[in-house]
Amino acid sequence: MYPLITVNELKDLLQQSNDEKLHIIDVRSDLRDEDLGRRNYLEGHIPGAVFFDVNRDLSATPTGVNGRHPLPERDDFAALLASRGMQVTDHYVVYDAANSMFASRLWWMLRWVGCAKVQVLDGGLEAWQAGGGELDRSDVAIGAAIEWQQAPRLVGGRVNADEVEVNIRLKDFLVVDARSAARFSGDDGAMDAVAGHIPGAVNRPFTENLVDGTQFKSADKLRQEFISLLGVRPASEVVAQCGSGISACHNLLAMEAAGLRGAKLYAGSWSEWISDSSRPVATGN
Repeated sequence: MYPLITVNELKDLLQQSNDEKLHIIDVRSDLRDEDLGRRNYLEGHIPGAVFFDVNRDLSATPTGVNGRHPLPERDDFAALLASRGMQVTDHYVVYDAANSMFASRLWWMLRWVGCAKVQVLDGGLEAWQAGGGELDRSDVAIGAAIEWQQAPRLVGGRVNADEVEVNIRLKDFLVVDARSAARFSGDDGAMDAVAGHIPGAVNRPFTENLVDGTQFKSADKLRQEFISLLGVRPASEVVAQCGSGISACHNLLAMEAAGLRGAKLYAGSWSEWISDSSRPVATGN
């Protein structure tokens, strides 16, 4: 299944009558105001959509050494889905406000627990409204709890900080940093206590996957750009990273759309990396 869905395709899907269970999930968020997403959801969302909170539902508790948005355990996230009446065989359409940064994180996590039918609404709620889509202001009830059916992960998996540190010497994989060029180089240190990047990493700001900051470039264009970045390395030798493991998933989604599968995620990312002052830091481009 192609990982992106257009507004018109979603409208058609909502009009279909079949036995497939469809879940629409609103995952709007704001890194500076963790309650903004929920408020925006209640002000209007795609009809039938339920709300998932990035900090409470898609992240474990930060300890100060595991990054700003640490991944929950795989089984814990599967249990959360089951508690809301969701199953591994269901169809999921996820969206955020516009650029799909947060939706990409949920896309990756759903694929991580084995969900095969997961799509991100290209352009998010902004595209939905621009396409004449109606909004609902009710708080949609979650489904009754069910038993989760285990399934193998459908993404490349994860690496940890120790593996990333060893790789600086071994160069077995290429770390691709999804943060802005200014944060990568160290010129913009406002977001983190330490500025710069992991030595040996290359920079692919997630915004470069988009046209006009909202909708994804074509699959062919994305494939061309990522192959140019990766050189001879296959996708299986790529590790995506960002500030806290969110926008890194945007690059993973873009690679999937381009047919480049098997890249892994360093979920702790830069915010975890710099929690240990013994880890090396590079600056510049």
